[in-house]
Amino acid sequence: MPSRRSLLAGGAAAALAAPLLPPATAAATAAGGSRSGGRGVVPGADVAAARDWSMLRGRRVGVISNPTGVLRDTGHIVDSMAARSELEIVGVFGPEHGFRGSAQAGGSEPEFTDPRTGLTVYDAYGAGAAKLAELFTRAGADTIVFDIQDVGVRFYTYIWTMYNAMVAARSTGARFVVLDRPNPIGRRADGPLMTEEFTSGVGAEVIIQQHGMTVGELARYFNGELLPKEGGGGEPAELEVVPVRGWDPYSTAHGSGLPWVPPSPNMPTADTAVVYAGTGYFEGTNLSEGRGTTRPFEFVGAPYLDHRYGDRLNARKLPGVRFREGYFVPTFGKHTGTTCAGVQIHVTDPLRYEPIPTAVAMLVEARRHPDFAWRQDSWDTGRPFWIDKLSGSPRLREMIDAGKDVEEITAAWREEVRAFERARRPYLLYR
Repeated sequence: MPSRRSLLAGGAAAALAAPLLPPATAAATAAGGSRSGGRGVVPGADVAAARDWSMLRGRRVGVISNPTGVLRDTGHIVDSMAARSELEIVGVFGPEHGFRGSAQAGGSEPEFTDPRTGLTVYDAYGAGAAKLAELFTRAGADTIVFDIQDVGVRFYTYIWTMYNAMVAARSTGARFVVLDRPNPIGRRADGPLMTEEFTSGVGAEVIIQQHGMTVGELARYFNGELLPKEGGGGEPAELEVVPVRGWDPYSTAHGSGLPWVPPSPNMPTADTAVVYAGTGYFEGTNLSEGRGTTRPFEFVGAPYLDHRYGDRLNARKLPGVRFREGYFVPTFGKHTGTTCAGVQIHVTDPLRYEPIPTAVAMLVEARRHPDFAWRQDSWDTGRPFWIDKLSGSPRLREMIDAGKDVEEITAAWREEVRAFERARRPYLLYR
């Protein structure tokens, strides 16, 4: 695991050989300020399918996926693969929420036989590298395919499933293939760096909060920077990334022309993904982050707030966003069955909107209320504050508690972001 100091030094291992795509043509700014990536975006899954899955022939293939692993016609890749007699699919591995997506947050689908394909689906949620290696060996897989839509944020758990699976694949000698997909919030990197002391399931390694990379680019970064230091050192995994075609990395999901499949039950729309990089912080407070409503992470509030919360936020004139006074009653999660007052976030200009500084402003204003509290977990007495695990250290919480304002808080991680941008540069596939 790299130290915080080594990452700040900006040292990056040589990138693994992989062809760069030609630069995507930047499209004109769309209505509402969204820059389009073009209607011709082709995910890695469709690129592989158009090649008749030739890279998988003669291999015993295990697939890590969930409902987002779809082709442009919305058919699932596992269904497509299983229908090909020349391919040998030996198992499917379901992450958090499960392969078919039937489980809520913090849940998974137990091992079962998929009725559509007859394949064994293994429960891989929460599995570390050793457990995944055991599952891969049990299935008899010599090639692992990863195809899950990420949302570009460190505390969204699928990237850590991928990381552990890469470590497991290396230990079993399996080849690792990533079918790449666009990052729905684009290339921008922002937010605090994880620290080794606060790594957890919502941030297992030292990377920036909003990493600005696709899962394929992250896999290359993991392979070049992290895996050689994992478990006392060693060689990288045997990695192949099937790139997206025609994607502008400075665009958002709205311009891709691709169907949005919720990657988890509380990520129902592309709008959710745009704000989640910031409002995910509210899981570390006693405010509702909108779970149990039709607009999770866009609604934020609590029974003790009122209209003044939105007024104070709008008075800040934050770029690319407006806050509508909103009231909601969560059907599950925090404050179930209780009316919460707060705001609905309306992103007016995705190109100018900054999800993490916006969320910091929202936290600063909420902290002014005497009933505000940080969520504490009794099961982790050494690191009780969930916000510290989400943000990577106690720094954010302590600065807000000390009365610091947004500019001073966000300036604290500016050099960390620049260092990460330098470190990730050799691994980028899209310019």
